[in-house]
Amino acid sequence: MENKEAALAKHREWQGKIEVISRAPITSREELALAYTPGVAEPCLAIQQEPGLSYEMTRRGNLVAVITDGTAVLGLGNIGPLAAMPVMEGKCALFKEFAGVDAFPICIDSTDTEEIIQTIQRIAPSFGGINLEDISAPRCFEIERRLKEKLAIPVFHDDQHGTAIVVGAALLNSARLAGKELSQLRVVINGAGAAGIAIAKFLLRLGVGDLILCDREGILARGGHFLNEAHREMASCTNRENRTGLLADALKGADVFVGVSKPNLVTPDMIRSMAEKPIVFAMANPIPEILPDAAKEAGAFIVGTGRSDFPNQINNVLAFPGIFKGALQARAREITEEMKTAAAYGIAGILTGQEISPERVLPDPFDPRVADCVAKAVADAAQKKEEFHDNRL
Repeated sequence: MENKEAALAKHREWQGKIEVISRAPITSREELALAYTPGVAEPCLAIQQEPGLSYEMTRRGNLVAVITDGTAVLGLGNIGPLAAMPVMEGKCALFKEFAGVDAFPICIDSTDTEEIIQTIQRIAPSFGGINLEDISAPRCFEIERRLKEKLAIPVFHDDQHGTAIVVGAALLNSARLAGKELSQLRVVINGAGAAGIAIAKFLLRLGVGDLILCDREGILARGGHFLNEAHREMASCTNRENRTGLLADALKGADVFVGVSKPNLVTPDMIRSMAEKPIVFAMANPIPEILPDAAKEAGAFIVGTGRSDFPNQINNVLAFPGIFKGALQARAREITEEMKTAAAYGIAGILTGQEISPERVLPDPFDPRVADCVAKAVADAAQKKEEFHDNRL
């Protein structure tokens, strides 16, 4: 209750977590003439002739739009665009504080897929990148896919890919500590929404050998009944042995549990049924699928959550600021799978051998190395792609 009251008081005090500050001094007629009329006409004409100059002569080269329709905000659900604004402002503040990237919140008053796509497409010339946020599944998949096809700037749905990248980084270091190869792991993911599906796809690309995805009905298996086409697709490429049953059945003999679902769904007995040195990422917020103490007592080797008051916080802030910083620096047209993989390895590699332990498989969000390390990894991956295409021409 104290934290709730403090948060409300602070938001009233702040009256918004971001503000616009002029980078151009305007204290004299001469400065006014350069920043605005008549001098401003010159960069306008230059950009008209060479649109790429917009990255050099405007803030576009360091400006991201954080966009939502308010349909899947935190664990609050569909609370609408106005109520989503504090979260979007917070995301913008994180962009600035952790990576020096300017970001602006845009809350769209529509849940129509076509209207959202058209709105973002029309405002895109103002920005160097688009961060989609808190848009419900399965619409978020189509919105991102269509925008990536239409726009020549990076489009990134952080709830999907940011989460997947940080989980991937945590798993890289956890598997190393457990003495297991990714190809030997069987991973169980509970929660088959946007985050769960993105994590599943990403971990398979990293080289995880077997992966089972569960929703509220149980294990996704080939030949089963599916809520949507995304579930049908995932059933076709996961669950190597085509197991059936509930979460408890999936966890028997599993090496890793990843939870992006609801509180208290995992019991100590489920942890005890897992393989030797089980790795548990219980990320439901604010109450995880199983509390760390209970998981540890049941034999978990490594436990991570989404909370800052437990060890191994799996937090998107480790990924998205540096990813956009690197993509903007490289003037990338998209954020590719190679760039996402580079980001995961970049995050995992920040900790040296002596720094890694079962209580610390990820760097702290306030570690000053994080954003620059991720940005460099992403920019290098983007450059390699450009060089690859150049060599093929």
